[in-house]
Formats: sequence, C-alpha cells, structure tokens
Amino acid sequence: MERLKNMGLKHSFFLLSFLCLLSALLLTAGIYLFCEKMKGSYPRGGVVIGFDGSMTELPQPTPEQMDILRLFDMIQVFTVLLVPVCGLGLAGMLFYRWKLKKPINVLKDSAGRIRMHDLDFTVPKISGDELGEVCAAFEVMREELLCSNKELWYQAQERKRLNAAFAHNLRNPVTVLKGTVKMLRQGVGDEQALERLAIYTERIERYIEAMSSIQRLEQMPVCKKSVAVSLLYDELSETANLLAPSLKISIRGNADEERAELDHGLFLTVAENLINNAARYAKEELTIILNRDERYLKLSVTDDGPGYPAWLIKDGPKPFGRADAHETSLGMGLYSSMLLCMKQGGTLTLENAAKQGASATALFAI
Repeated sequence: MERLKNMGLKHSFFLLSFLCLLSALLLTAGIYLFCEKMKGSYPRGGVVIGFDGSMTELPQPTPEQMDILRLFDMIQVFTVLLVPVCGLGLAGMLFYRWKLKKPINVLKDSAGRIRMHDLDFTVPKISGDELGEVCAAFEVMREELLCSNKELWYQAQERKRLNAAFAHNLRNPVTVLKGTVKMLRQGVGDEQALERLAIYTERIERYIEAMSSIQRLEQMPVCKKSVAVSLLYDELSETANLLAPSLKISIRGNADEERAELDHGLFLTVAENLINNAARYAKEELTIILNRDERYLKLSVTDDGPGYPAWLIKDGPKPFGRADAHETSLGMGLYSSMLLCMKQGGTLTLENAAKQGASATALFAI
C-alpha cells in the first residue's frame, strides 16, 4: 500500500486496472467452469451414436431441470459480460479512494481557506505522486502569500509610523514659526525673529524633502556639520520660551565656546520633542542642560511633573505609545527622538527623579 501511495498516477491506475481485470477474468472463468460442472450433473437428452453405428437415446431432462439448465446458461452469459466491467469499475473506485480522494479534499480545503484570506495553516504532504507535488506546490504558494501579506502589513505599519512621526516632528517647528509671527505682529520681534523664520522655513523644507524620499523612519539621512554649541544654547532658549511660555525655564551647560559635529536639524527635532513632551507635564519648572565631552553632546530635559510611567522606563519608547490613554498626541515624540539619536550614534535615556519629575537624556555622537 505504501508503495502504491508513492507510485505515479498513470502507473498506479494501470496496476490497479490490471489486477482488478485479472481478478475479474479469473472469477469469470471460475464461475463459468462451476456452471459447466453443475450442468453436467443434469441430463441433457439427445442421442449417442456408438462406433458400431448403434444409437442410444439419452434421458431427457424434466421441465424443472430445463429451467435450471437455462439458469446456468444465463449465469454464464452475464458473468462473461458483467464481471470484467465490474472489475474495471472496482479499479476506478479503488484508484479514487487511494489516490485522488484525500489530495482533492486537501486542495479544496486549502483553496477555500486561502480564498478567505486564512493563511495560518499547513498543507500536509500527501504522497509522492503528481497530486502530492501539487499539494507541495500549494504549500509553497501559501508560504509565499503569507510572506507577502506580512510584508504588506509591515510596510503599512512602517508608513503609518512614518506619517505619524512626520506629522509630530513638523508640529514643533510650526509652533515656533507661529510664535515668531505673533511676536512680529505685536511689534516685539527683531532681526533674530526674521532670521529664525528663515532658518525654520528652510529646515521644514529640507525635512519634507527628506521624508518624501524615504520609506522608513530609520532611513532618515544624517548630514553632519560643525555647529557652535553657543548657537545651540540660543536655539534651545528660544524654542523653550516658544513651546513653554508659562514655565520657568533654566538652561545651563559647560561648553559655550566649543563646537560639535552633528546634524543640526535632527538635533533640533529631538530637542523640540523632548522640550514639548516635558512642557505638557511640567508644573512650574523646566530645566535644560547641554554638555559636551570628547565623544558626545549630551542634552538633558527635566521637568517637575508626575514622571514617566513604569512601563515606559522599563520597555522604552514605542510607536504610538501614549503615557495616558486620554492624550490627544500621537505618542511618537519620544520614539522618533530615540531613533534620531541612534541615527547619530547616540541613545535616549528616560528616568524619573527621586522625589518628583522626569528626565530625558539624549546623546549625540560628535
């Protein structure tokens, strides 16, 4: 049976047909000879002519015996006609049951599940014949479809994540621009305000061009250049005053006269995200510390709010991970900041103060 299971369809059909037809012919011959033997036990009638020319009349069968003889003749005729045909029919039934039924049911069930977009199953290995190869091909197709669906889902998630980060990271520069425009309308702006408008407009333009050419947030290009740390202090002060005008802002550091090699735009994006995030939870104060050593530029933003939730400190920022379910933000600020720090060879560390408040520390390799 195992050998027949792995035999090709053509060979297995020929073998079953041959065996069933041979069995049918042997059965036909047996029935025919049996009927002949049984008919020999009944008188046939007629005349026997001897060698000497004498004639002997044989006993005539009775009407009942004639009916029995005719019945045997009919059995012989129908046996010769029907038994071989039944043998071929039996061969077809056995061939369908042993070779076709299970693979066809498996293929029908698999096709139905694939049509319903259910790919979480395995097409079993049926046999080594042609239908077994078709089942194996179905399994390969299912795996390819599953991989394609996973890739499409992953791309959709990446696009969703990218769009959310794009919207979030544009919000802070737009807020700064709106604050600067408001200052100019009130007549309290100066040349620095106009310069800020030009810088942030150019920065938004570069950011849009970069985001339109990438598929994932991790593909954000990094363009490092030498920047004066004192300029970063001034920008942090302006950004903090525009994003958190009602808070007491404290900015300090140790590298006023130093320069740092980093992506200026990405640094400001991270700084804006951290300041904006801290401003949402701070009660009265916001502290920004910018330090530089031989390897890193270190930016720390600390607030006096309730602190980060335990899961955020333990697992780190996640896309769309909101500290509060009732927040209106997309939950992408800390996550995109972490990725942008990693793009520049650094890290983002979140901590809670011993008594009250939260601190986010971003490192940038310089």
